[in-house]
Amino acid sequence: MSFHESINAKILTLSQLSERIAAFRKDNPECSVVFTNGCFDLIHQGHVDYLSRARDLGDLLIVGLNSDASVKRLKGDGRPISNETSRARVLASFSFVDYVVVFDEDTPLRLIEAIVPDILVKGGDYSRDTVVGADFVEHNGGRLELLSLVQGESTTRLVERMKKQ
Repeated sequence: MSFHESINAKILTLSQLSERIAAFRKDNPECSVVFTNGCFDLIHQGHVDYLSRARDLGDLLIVGLNSDASVKRLKGDGRPISNETSRARVLASFSFVDYVVVFDEDTPLRLIEAIVPDILVKGGDYSRDTVVGADFVEHNGGRLELLSLVQGESTTRLVERMKKQ
């Protein structure tokens, strides 16, 4: 399998992902599934650090990626900078990301309910009360992890800097 084929094999639909997770859990009952999500527009050092640390929390890292339409609704006109196919391929190219699934809703709740992750991860700019799906994950025996962010690293800041230049 070529590098490009292996990247594409990590980008799944929700039904494909559900099948893979079921098989993973059957074969690895003691292992944990980690889930995080975001727009991941203009990947930067902060994203790489965050995703790498998220993967270190468990055995399988799934990244829910907001679709182009979802990003536009959340971030406004002019976003995303990179289209969902490009963003998904970049994320899938990281060795610490096991699977990427694109979602069109404004929140990943439907994905979280389908995946039932053992660990739900969000950045430290969130609080427990603002993390979509935290109650669901905890109710099902999982936990929420809030990871500190790399100071000064954000796509919004990058876009603002580019606009000024």
